[in-house]
Amino acid sequence: MKLWRSPLAWTFLASVALLLGVGGWLLTDPATSRSDALKTGGLAGGAIVALYALWLNDRRRRVEERRQDIERQRHELESQRAEQDRARVADERFAKAVELLGHAADQVRVGALHALAGLARSRPDYTQTVLDVLCSYLRRPFEHPRYELDRKERGGARGTPEQEQELQVRLTAQRLVKDLLPPADAPDAADYDLDLTGAVVEYLDFSGRRIGGMLLRYATLHSSTNLSGCRFTGKAYFTAAGSDSGRLIGYFRCRGAVFESHAWFSGTHFAELTDFTDSTFAGETTFKDARFGDDAIFAGVKVTGSLDLRRACFLGQTDLRFGVLPESVSLYNTLVRGEKDLRLPEVWGTEELRDGELRIVAKAG
Repeated sequence: MKLWRSPLAWTFLASVALLLGVGGWLLTDPATSRSDALKTGGLAGGAIVALYALWLNDRRRRVEERRQDIERQRHELESQRAEQDRARVADERFAKAVELLGHAADQVRVGALHALAGLARSRPDYTQTVLDVLCSYLRRPFEHPRYELDRKERGGARGTPEQEQELQVRLTAQRLVKDLLPPADAPDAADYDLDLTGAVVEYLDFSGRRIGGMLLRYATLHSSTNLSGCRFTGKAYFTAAGSDSGRLIGYFRCRGAVFESHAWFSGTHFAELTDFTDSTFAGETTFKDARFGDDAIFAGVKVTGSLDLRRACFLGQTDLRFGVLPESVSLYNTLVRGEKDLRLPEVWGTEELRDGELRIVAKAG
């Protein structure tokens, strides 16, 4: 009974019926030969078989499409499960590495820092989180005997074994932060923010890197700092760096850097050579209440936003020959030393004050 219910059986019966029906009908016509009647009936029956073949092929195609769709869904489900497993393993690695940052042994802490950096390289979505953790580590309080000494005395000063070990861990953290930042000229690179508020760092070097927002408020930068060639795509705040928390000791190099947004150095204390040669400031820029204890170089600096130099104090040789200045610059009690070499833009001059101090003023007209 089941055989007669199948499409193939009905196709066979329909084909035979058409063969006999069309052939018999044509045989009643005297003008039609027997061979032509059989040929025409065969074509009619064959058409039924051809239609069945087309239907069967379409059915097979739809079955294959459904099979492929099910296979694709299965593959996507397996991929999601694999991604969830990788995310779970990454979360466990991250949690374990963060836990080991509090270990007493310095080599364990260094290993934890490298584990975090490796995680950020293998899973870029962790990069900002890892950078936040590294910056948080650098914000931990840290003291070293040579930080309290003058430059000539710092060379041979050593701390306790624990201080020396912690210093190496912190230097590793600084190096890994730089390694995780994209090059300044990388096209379509991600912008990562750094928060080093109140941090105590030494030999900080982020030169040639692309940085989103930068927070160095109330930080103390020892020995030397190199930000040359950096591109800051977000707001950069160096407010009061080195003022209350100590001295911003060492050279501050920021040659050829680009600040696309705010650049705030208000109240910052630069104790030694400060070099901003050929840097570009495209947003609001302020050095209000900044103190330059040694030579300061601003040759070729381009400022296209606004510039605030109110109450800035330059105590060494000073080169303020900006390449580009905004139409209005805030100059109020901007002081320089009369006995030091001073180079100014043509539109600025000086007024003599007491004790060898000069005040920078805009020339009339």
